[in-house]
Amino acid sequence: MSRKKGVKGRTTTGPSTTGGSAGKSSGKAGKGSMTIGQSNGVVHPSRPAFSCSSEFYDIAFKVMLVGDSGVGKTCLLVRFKDGAFLAGSFISTVGIDFRNKVLDIDGVKVKLQIWDTAGQERFRSVTHAYYRDAHALLLLYDVTNKTSFDNTRAWLAEIHEYAQEDVVLMLLGNKADSTHERVVKKEDGERLAKEFGVPFMETSARSGLNVELAFTALAKALRHRSSSEADDKFKLHDYVSKEVKSPGCCRS
Repeated sequence: MSRKKGVKGRTTTGPSTTGGSAGKSSGKAGKGSMTIGQSNGVVHPSRPAFSCSSEFYDIAFKVMLVGDSGVGKTCLLVRFKDGAFLAGSFISTVGIDFRNKVLDIDGVKVKLQIWDTAGQERFRSVTHAYYRDAHALLLLYDVTNKTSFDNTRAWLAEIHEYAQEDVVLMLLGNKADSTHERVVKKEDGERLAKEFGVPFMETSARSGLNVELAFTALAKALRHRSSSEADDKFKLHDYVSKEVKSPGCCRS
């Protein structure tokens, strides 16, 4: 199996055959590629590897952002990857787009290959093709859009049908900075998350509220689960609850 050097911000409409933890390739390695081994759907480089940002990583995971069109998936990803807010006119993602970022999790370099999916119905079949390879999913709704919140149940049903049984899942109520336009209470999100047994937090791509925390929590959960010394000490629900309640936590 080989891994070719990824291209930042590449957009595609079909399942990837290179890059990230879920990519599969049976062809010859191209220039700059290296041999890697795969175990339980997780890529472990046979030697230190480079991500698109030229950072070494030890292990890689595929994370998908899903939810209705306009809930802020792309803005959340740009805030996390580049530390900036994508202001201006709304432009829908066409098909699938992805970016990479390496995090230091307990001394281990964890690469997240984050896939930004189109929320429109006409691209739904494309999104389905990526579910089965995802190690983690962030399901977003817009706190200023009640329909996007109501549709989370349909998204959860899709996830249950197409994603891996042990996929790490978290619910995010985005655009929490829009106080005056809010129509979905935080308690509503907490109630829905409790019903489906998933962690929950509110985020804001504009202010950076809990954006870093959301991705770090996923990376920690995946890192602990993939460890050869995996145990039940790390609980994603407990970690999220503790960190969200901490004053000044993870605002960017």
